[in-house]
Parts: sequence; C-alpha cells; structure tokens
Amino acid sequence: MNISNLEALTQKTAIFSINAYQNHISPKKGFSCSHRLLYGGLSCSDYVKDLFLHQDLSQVIGMTRQRFGDCAKASLELRKLKSSSGCIIIPCCVPI
Repeated sequence: MNISNLEALTQKTAIFSINAYQNHISPKKGFSCSHRLLYGGLSCSDYVKDLFLHQDLSQVIGMTRQRFGDCAKASLELRKLKSSSGCIIIPCCVPI
C-alpha cells in the first residue's frame, strides 16, 4: 500500500468516524464545542472533517492539535464568562 492509498484510507476512516460521532454521540453528550460557542463558525468535529477533505495528512495532524488546544482555551474562557455572569438564584448557565 503506497502513501496515497494509506492517506485515502485514513481520510475515509476519519470522516466516517467523525460522522458517527456527530450523529450518535454528540447529540447525547449535553454540551457543544466551546470554540464554536465562543467564536462562531465550525465545531471542532466539522473543522477536522473539513481538514481531512482539503489538506494532506501531515497538515491535518498539526492543525487538529492546534484547534483542540484553542478549543480548550475557549472552554476556560467560557467558564470565566459563566462564573462572572451572576447566576446565583436562577441557574441560567445550565440547561433545565
């Protein structure tokens, strides 16, 4: 198997896995992508799926690591915003 066949197989497997995650796991987990919530645009799963469609595997790996790091920072920022929003009596920051 040459490298282009390996990349094609990796791409198809990754996209299949992301689609399965988006359709079966994500709707049940109870929270959304922090990066998308804070900045708008694509969720991390959609972003990575798009990378697999338009970048080579070496770029996908680096850009995915960067995005997940940025998403972790966005999560911390959202927590700061929620803790300073004044939710004391009515829990407006949690789903009811």
